[in-house]
Amino acid sequence: MTTENALTTAPPPAPAPDPAPEEVATPVRERARIALSAARRRTLALADCLPDAELTEQHSPLMSPLVWDLAHIANQEDIWLIRRAGGRPGLRPDLDPLYDAFRHPRAERPGLPLLAPDQARRYLADVRDQALDILAAAPPPGHGFLFGMVAQHEQQHDETMLATHQLRRGPAVLDAPAPPAPDPGAPPLPAEVLVPGGPFTMGTSTDPWALDNERPAHTVEVPDFWLDTVPVTNAAYRQFVEDGGYEDPRWWHPAGWRHRQDAQLTAPGFWLRDGSVWLRRRFGHTEPVPPDEPVLHVNWYEADAYARWAGRRLPTEAEWEKAARHDPAAPAPRRHPWGEAAPGPAHANLGQRHLQPAPAGSYPDGAAPCGARQLLGDVWEWTASSFTGYPGFAAYPYREYSEVFFGDRYRVLRGGSFATDPVACRATFRNWDLPVRRQIFAGFRTCRDAPEDAGA
Repeated sequence: MTTENALTTAPPPAPAPDPAPEEVATPVRERARIALSAARRRTLALADCLPDAELTEQHSPLMSPLVWDLAHIANQEDIWLIRRAGGRPGLRPDLDPLYDAFRHPRAERPGLPLLAPDQARRYLADVRDQALDILAAAPPPGHGFLFGMVAQHEQQHDETMLATHQLRRGPAVLDAPAPPAPDPGAPPLPAEVLVPGGPFTMGTSTDPWALDNERPAHTVEVPDFWLDTVPVTNAAYRQFVEDGGYEDPRWWHPAGWRHRQDAQLTAPGFWLRDGSVWLRRRFGHTEPVPPDEPVLHVNWYEADAYARWAGRRLPTEAEWEKAARHDPAAPAPRRHPWGEAAPGPAHANLGQRHLQPAPAGSYPDGAAPCGARQLLGDVWEWTASSFTGYPGFAAYPYREYSEVFFGDRYRVLRGGSFATDPVACRATFRNWDLPVRRQIFAGFRTCRDAPEDAGA
């Protein structure tokens, strides 16, 4: 995800999207405090499990050294909460150019004069002390959004740091319980569900922590379509691999076929063949590929090729959101597939509670009105859509947050993964990345057009 580029130095922000006096009320301040504290615990846990030498090492040219992430998180909090929301001078303005993600591509960051791990931790702590002091004093109306934005930014970097953990070589340093298995006595799920056509409200104009690219709410017309009930599984994707899907250009987008050849892709990322058995490397463990889990670490081109091979297609972003949010019996779309309730362990696999996707068909309490499962959590889902602004889009807090990424270069992903924190995951949340990226925790599901009389 390009979220590390979303915050950097910028002019003072314009008024918040929906400023309201209650934005600085105690419950809202407490929500921000809890979100900031949860993000910081996760950040430190992802760093403290490694020696300093591994924090300063670049484990892949696709990723930053983890120590860069630590100081970048602190720097953005310094800019947006201490200087912008608090009106204070800031702790280390001199570090702004060094930790500007636009100025320094990831591959170049190991050569920069980065703060050492102990210095980065001290910077994090000192910035947070002042940020919480500003929050306790109630920031000016219109700045409450910034606290939510910074909490989401840190959690997004935590997911990026977890992806770096997946790319590092060496013994496992992270641990988590396996996701719960589906109820063996539950009736089998249908392969696909019908999402009825008609208008629905996409995006939001009211969610106080929604980012600018989720706004504004607008009406979209979507015809009937059939959607996979669950994400495509490893077992299903293995059929594509063993049917020669990676050797047949018929299924591939032309640019995807070139990339497949150049990168010599033959299977999802981190898969290894041992005779007739497929293994995968997962956070330092090598294990058989679980057949019933959603496939993971595939790029957009791979997802698109599988869909063509299967005689289907990837859903558009609007189709995905309608499946996740639209309730024909309700006057307004849902915040989450299951309703307005905050995500809990029974709803979705989120927040690094587990270090892998749950088996397909899990979380019946998190089902959408259409019957689809696991639309939030487990794996980010590639869509057919390019990343662009909604009708009436207004950049906030500045153009570089989202707008500079609009266009055909990036594809939209939806739904979050097991590594995504609930604070940065809702049915309107939009992720985006280059179609060649597969170090991210991404999978997909497919769909097909419905006959005109499908809803009759």
